[in-house]
Amino acid sequence: MDGVLIEAKDWHYEALNRALALFGYEISRFEHLSAYDGLPTKVKLEKLSLEKGLPRYLHSFINEMKQQYTIEMIYNKCRPRFDHEYALSRLRVEGYRMAVGSNSIRKTVELMMEKARLTNYFDFMLSNQDVVRSKPDPDIYLTAMKRLGVSPDEVLILEDNENGIKAALASGGHLLKINEVSDVNYANIKSRINEIERASE
Repeated sequence: MDGVLIEAKDWHYEALNRALALFGYEISRFEHLSAYDGLPTKVKLEKLSLEKGLPRYLHSFINEMKQQYTIEMIYNKCRPRFDHEYALSRLRVEGYRMAVGSNSIRKTVELMMEKARLTNYFDFMLSNQDVVRSKPDPDIYLTAMKRLGVSPDEVLILEDNENGIKAALASGGHLLKINEVSDVNYANIKSRINEIERASE
């Protein structure tokens, strides 16, 4: 979802840094991109405790503040995108089944999809609260495949960051690497599907 359907990677980064700043901590842009991007907040906080000495008793409060700041940003910045609505509606009409698998918490996933007007295109949405192990573990994708009743070779996963890509590849599904949310369009998705189908003939 983040960085694929919603231009929200910076929102999570800014919201967490805003919460960390209350106690004099921060994650640099380089650290974010190289080590923290795509991880759940709880995992990021654990890394900060190990690497920068963030007291663990602050985790719960910082996590709560980060979620509040994220929700503010969603209300202020999350808008529908025609190219995404068009792509998902075409794919739905063509009979493709779709799901969201995000390392965000359920409340964030549901709110972002609602604000982007994308909820109705998906069979279901999975958050980090629906699995035991979050990305880079493939658990979320394997869970989605099981619920959809499909095998990995029938699945195309759109991912943008290192942890998500590791999860996608470990699940055995096919991958479409996303660099910008504008890459998520009907032409790109269909082109990758056609490429997969040709390779399997």
